[in-house]
Amino acid sequence: MKTIYRAVAIMLAAAWLSMPAIAQRAPIVQTFDLRVPWQPTPIKIAGQWQLLYELHLDNYSTEPLQPKQLRVLDADDGHVVREYDETTLRTMLGGPGMSGKKGDMTMAPGAHAVVYLNLSFDEAPAGLHLTHELSAAREGGTALQAQGGMLTVRNWPAPVTFAQPLRGGYWAVIYDSSWPRGHRRTLYAVNGAVHVPGRFAIDWIKVDMQGHYTKGDPTDKNSWLGYGEEVLAVADGKIAAAMDGMPEPAKVDPGKPTRVPLQDASGNYVSLDLGGGRYVFYEHLKTGSITVKAGQTVHRGEVIGRLGYTGETTGPHLHMHVADANAPLDAEGMPYALDRYTLMGHYRSIEAFGNQQGWTPVALGMGRLAELPAPLAVVSFNPAIFYPKETTPTAKQP
Repeated sequence: MKTIYRAVAIMLAAAWLSMPAIAQRAPIVQTFDLRVPWQPTPIKIAGQWQLLYELHLDNYSTEPLQPKQLRVLDADDGHVVREYDETTLRTMLGGPGMSGKKGDMTMAPGAHAVVYLNLSFDEAPAGLHLTHELSAAREGGTALQAQGGMLTVRNWPAPVTFAQPLRGGYWAVIYDSSWPRGHRRTLYAVNGAVHVPGRFAIDWIKVDMQGHYTKGDPTDKNSWLGYGEEVLAVADGKIAAAMDGMPEPAKVDPGKPTRVPLQDASGNYVSLDLGGGRYVFYEHLKTGSITVKAGQTVHRGEVIGRLGYTGETTGPHLHMHVADANAPLDAEGMPYALDRYTLMGHYRSIEAFGNQQGWTPVALGMGRLAELPAPLAVVSFNPAIFYPKETTPTAKQP
């Protein structure tokens, strides 16, 4: 009996001694759920490889949290691939869970936000396994961390390479992944899932050497230099959809988008089925100009319609993007490239473009192959002025 009492006493003593250790364990707190729902494929833009994707954040804490720092890590060895401080992170953060106040990054309990990432590489990245470490602060300043959002950098399917969508030029390449209200940062949640169809969308607007996109009254669509220009099939394929008949507004209000129901945002449009789950979308086409119909086979260079002013738009232009489904909004935007174009120059800012100020020319037209132009570039599709980038032309700039 004494042996039993002694064993019980030893067990009680051991339990008593272990209590401080249990009490000293680190508290568990709820923070962020980090997810990368769309797995990216590298794309070449203006000579440099880019990896564009979105890191989705959900605040599962019971209190407001403020993101402070983001590190992109190599999931295999833990080394830091990219690091963003609070100031930079502020420019990358958006989505429906933000307060809308300029500079405010506080996320309320249950709020959802998105970090729009754009990683640059000298060579095409492939096989990388990445994860993310987000540091944040409570209202009282206490720091916490969350890690997640695993992804594998794929190099397949490789981006498709297209012929030109328009003729001649000069054409301003209007897009930028950093614009708070640009295509890249516009989320659509339809049919039970959120998508970014315009992740790699470009708005093509014709300009002249002086930087003007209109000649005459800017409220008259006929004064816009690109209005009515022929739009071309960029590849062989089958027409998946051809929607025409939406009227054009009588007047253009430059800088202010026309207001239409969400289902009409694309205006008159054509989608071209390339096979393999890829579709090219041409949007805002001129009323009555579409020359193709669903089910029709077309070849690269064939006219499919004309540049117009329909749907939700700030002025006549061609919107073009590639997606993984035959739906203007319910699809993911996919990368692509142009087989060739001539870089003529660039605008220094979107404000300079909007004010129809001059763009800065390069010394000579520079031929580019199998890539996308940089944001705010000015390009030409005139074959007479295309110079392969491996050569130095001697002709004068046209």
